[in-house]
Amino acid sequence: MREPKAVLFFLCLLLPLLSCGSRHDGDEKYFLISANLQVPYWQTAGAGFIQEAQSWNVRADFAGPETYDPKAQLEAFRKAVEQKPAGILISAADPDLLKDDIDKAVAAGIPVLTIDSDAPSSKRLFFIGTNNYQAGLMGGHRLANELHDKGNVVVFTMPEQTNLKERLRGYRDALESHPQIKITQVVDIKGDPRVAFDTTTQILGKEKGKVDAFVCLEAQAGKEVASVLSSNGVKDKVVIAMDTDSDTLDWIDKGVIAATISQKPYTMASLGLQMLDDLYHHKVAPLDKNWAEDSFAPIPAFVDTGSVLIDKNNVESFRQTNKTMTGASK
Repeated sequence: MREPKAVLFFLCLLLPLLSCGSRHDGDEKYFLISANLQVPYWQTAGAGFIQEAQSWNVRADFAGPETYDPKAQLEAFRKAVEQKPAGILISAADPDLLKDDIDKAVAAGIPVLTIDSDAPSSKRLFFIGTNNYQAGLMGGHRLANELHDKGNVVVFTMPEQTNLKERLRGYRDALESHPQIKITQVVDIKGDPRVAFDTTTQILGKEKGKVDAFVCLEAQAGKEVASVLSSNGVKDKVVIAMDTDSDTLDWIDKGVIAATISQKPYTMASLGLQMLDDLYHHKVAPLDKNWAEDSFAPIPAFVDTGSVLIDKNNVESFRQTNKTMTGASK
């Protein structure tokens, strides 16, 4: 009679291990709300999100506007909340616009994490993404080296985004020790890369106010600047880009873009889903508490996924890894 009891005891010990991969149920659905579905950066994030969901056998929806449109992103977020998901990741295109809706979602018991671009004044639980200030410092130091400590710089950005503000702050601080490098113009591209193209064209057409470098704080402007410089046969300008659009990488190969700063959108989205899943199964209470001010909080305030400088030395290895991880054609 002892043998059956021993077997039963063994099965009781084994059962939690056998069931750990099937703890998920049909009610679990997670959302990633991007700032612009068409940007390759967000397609990479989407790949990380969907692949992680498949590994957990949970449902996932990658949503957001087809172009940069903060109001459309808000509508996508509201539609996601209506479905009462297990959790939402969102990159805040306009933090002020999203704040109230993020707060309502968290108050309703839906964990919301920000990735890439934060909404720090909202009740989102925490932020996963690049330390954007450090990314700006990295770019600023490379810019100073490329300019040999002297020159005028034009910056392309979208000033309302918290992440881009931090990048610009990093650049400014990096250039403080290089007083002969001056940021002479900061241009708001308003999510439209044509603004970068047109502005660069206008700058090249002016005889006065010489510009020596172009800094692009978001993903789309770099390739536009490079295209204008190349078509005009201009070879004496420094371009520091952001992110790893395939065209941006091609312009690095051609020597028109000196370097770009690679974030880790795949990591942000993949890790974000893991953390949402854990929050769903191991709930923190109250969900809308300001955990950042709690010295014994069960969750972090910020998860830094890092950034890497890409130039001619490592651009090809990046391409190969990107293709393996996301199935990208280039």
